[in-house]
Parts: sequence; C-alpha cells; structure tokens
Amino acid sequence: MVYLSRIYTKTGDAGDTALGDGTRVAKDHVRVAAYGTVDELNATLGLLVSLAATSPETDLLRDIQNDLFDVGADLCVPSSAGDRLRVQPAQAERLEAAIDRLNAPLQPLTSFILPGGSPAAAWCHLARTVCRRAERDVVTLQSRESINPHVFIYLNRLSDLLFVLARVYNNQGRDDVLWVPGKTHAEG
Repeated sequence: MVYLSRIYTKTGDAGDTALGDGTRVAKDHVRVAAYGTVDELNATLGLLVSLAATSPETDLLRDIQNDLFDVGADLCVPSSAGDRLRVQPAQAERLEAAIDRLNAPLQPLTSFILPGGSPAAAWCHLARTVCRRAERDVVTLQSRESINPHVFIYLNRLSDLLFVLARVYNNQGRDDVLWVPGKTHAEG
C-alpha cells in the first residue's frame, strides 16, 4: 500500500535518490534512467488516453498504464533485493492477444509508415518511440546489473502494440501516412 502525506522530502536535494530497496544512487544512475523513461512513457499514454477517452481501447491503455507502474516498481528494486513486485509473463501475453486482435482487420503494409495521421495515432507513435527508448535504457541497465527479463519482453511487446494501435487510430490503417523512398530527391 502507498501512503503519501508529504510530497517533498528534500532527501534528493544533493542529486541522489532512493531505490525501492532503500539503496541511494545518483539520479542519473542507469537504473533511475530506465524507470524514469518508463514514467515518461506512462505520462505520454496519459495524454493519449485523455485525447481518445471514448475509444474502445481506453480500458486497454489504462491497464497498460497500471502495468507500467509495475514495470517501474520492478526496475526500481534491484534483483538482489529478493521477492518483490515483478512483471509477469501474463502481462506481455495480454499485449500479444491485443496485438493479434487489433492487427487482424488491418491490411498488410507495403511501405513503412511515417509517424502521424490522426492526433491519437500521432500520440501512439510518440509513445512508441518513448517505449523504444525505455527498451534501450533497460538494455543498458541489463548490461550492468541483473534485471527481470520479463520487463524487456513487456516493453518490446508494448512498442509493437503502440504501432498497431496507431494504425487502428488512423481509420484502420486507411489514413496511414506512407513513406515514399527518395520522394524529395527529384525536388530542388
């Protein structure tokens, strides 16, 4: 249970912060960067949810936001701290089921897609790129410390889901903005 009666503590005023096990590290520590990017991803999804509040996928997105708190909780506690809240395989499996469901009616791609289209699709693309950065941050952390492998799997599936969801929000892919290789070469 979380109980916050006071928002500022002044304990981080010197540039360090506490991990979930109480260990103090610099605020630019790779572990803090990893869960910080996950937090940024969650905030980006919050903007998407506020824009697409009546979308049939709003409940899915809110569940993902909750999952991202689990991801952050997992990342903020080193594996050596023992049995804590950890991301589970079922969380990524739920994303895979959503990807399969959402992708089934979409036409196969014949080109890469430029980020954009509808505002909701554009937010999905932005969230996808933040998710990819979170993946890179987790890989950096993983190269230095042991982490729960299901964290990376979850983020990898989530970036795929956000790509598919962007197509859904672009009128089931009909309004995707397609890349035209070399389009501007002849201009100028």
